[in-house]
Amino acid sequence: MSKIKKNILNIKNQLLNKSNNIDEIKLMAVSKSQSVDNICEAYNAGQRIFGENYLQEAIKKIQTINQQDIEWHFIGPIQSNKCKLIAENFSWVQSIDRIKIAARINEHRNGMSPINICVQVNISDEVSKGGVHPDNLRSFIDEMNAFNNLKIRGIMSIPSNTLSTEKLAEEFIMLDKLYKEIKISHPIIDTLSMGMSNDFLLAVKYGSNLVRIGSGIFGLRK
Repeated sequence: MSKIKKNILNIKNQLLNKSNNIDEIKLMAVSKSQSVDNICEAYNAGQRIFGENYLQEAIKKIQTINQQDIEWHFIGPIQSNKCKLIAENFSWVQSIDRIKIAARINEHRNGMSPINICVQVNISDEVSKGGVHPDNLRSFIDEMNAFNNLKIRGIMSIPSNTLSTEKLAEEFIMLDKLYKEIKISHPIIDTLSMGMSNDFLLAVKYGSNLVRIGSGIFGLRK
């Protein structure tokens, strides 16, 4: 059994121990900077959701691998000139935090099925990070409802870069609270994307149902 397959099975077993229904928690393999061979190895191990940060690199992978059952998520910062290719090649975008970008993706998605969207929330209130301020999340989502080619599925966040479990738990609890509040007025929302290789079990404990794991699956990038 390959190392990548072992890692995927190990993570799924850990998730199963945290949830009575493993199907309720989605596992994304963050495949930025990974080779096509590594992604195919993960695919052959049953992995179907992959997240990419770098657009040109991602497009080459998508075209080379060319598997229709892969769910490609764009999870990186978005510039205006990237919107067309993102809209045309991905089924999810998890890093929407500006109406201008949402409008452009909506425009370029015309004639296709709606693209799934997670709004990025800046839960740590760090200037260096993208994301909508929590206080503005509701009005931001309301404004996005005008875009017919976008399907708002949930919220995503990158927590503080800290070793403090207490700090991370505090931010995850805040995100879960936001998620539950938004779901009341927008029942179609079903995705809380939080948790990475070092904190995914804590994120699941506090409500995450989509975890984004890179090094935990592929190993540390060289």
